[in-house]
Amino acid sequence: MPDKQSVKDRLRAWARQTLSLSARRTLTGLLQWPPVGFVWWGNLRRVRPIDADFGLSRGKPVDRYYIEKFLAEHAADVQGHVLEIGDSSYTRYYGGTRVTQSDVLHVEEQNPGVTIIGDLSHGDNIPSEAFDCIILTQTLQTIYDLPAAVKTIHRILKPGGVVLVTVPGIGKISRYDMDRWGYFWSFTSQSARRLFADGFGEDQVQVRVYGNVLAAIAFLHGLALSEVRPRELDVFDPDYEMIIGVRAVRR
Repeated sequence: MPDKQSVKDRLRAWARQTLSLSARRTLTGLLQWPPVGFVWWGNLRRVRPIDADFGLSRGKPVDRYYIEKFLAEHAADVQGHVLEIGDSSYTRYYGGTRVTQSDVLHVEEQNPGVTIIGDLSHGDNIPSEAFDCIILTQTLQTIYDLPAAVKTIHRILKPGGVVLVTVPGIGKISRYDMDRWGYFWSFTSQSARRLFADGFGEDQVQVRVYGNVLAAIAFLHGLALSEVRPRELDVFDPDYEMIIGVRAVRR
């Protein structure tokens, strides 16, 4: 019994000998699944997203599934003196009683709960060798001088301290950040690994990647996490890097 590939090869040979170029193209399209021209777009056939605010008006954004999955995988690192960006919610949730001191870094003084005002690209007022753990989620895309930021992160960690980083791959621009301090980068696993390997050493860096085409489409359209099944989000396709997680340790 001939295998599928040999049948396909015979059909192609017959089509080349028998059909015109336009007919061959039509036949090729019809043999795809779904056939070309028969894809059902449904609610996604629109040039504006379903929710333009990352899905916040519908519930929890899809990207948070991956961000929180990464932090949960490394929750044991959240201990001692912890620095987080913006607020201390992840410090409290993942560190609990293991956290002995919590600081919050932000570039704006008026943010409630902020204990250190500063910018990681220079960080002159951030103490050196002060932190056992730094939680840095979805922040580096707003910093233009990335090598300087990584140098600051390395400096302010204690020896043996850990930084837990997430950065966006496929995603939409945050207009809020763009209009205030900038939105400069999207990342791949290669760029994230090289950035931290240059600052910490290749053997001190672990990279974890999340995403697939369904997750990316859901996130770009601003669907809520509750509208996507976990088993769909857990499928990883290396060609659709949506969230990149980095764990780097200071020697």
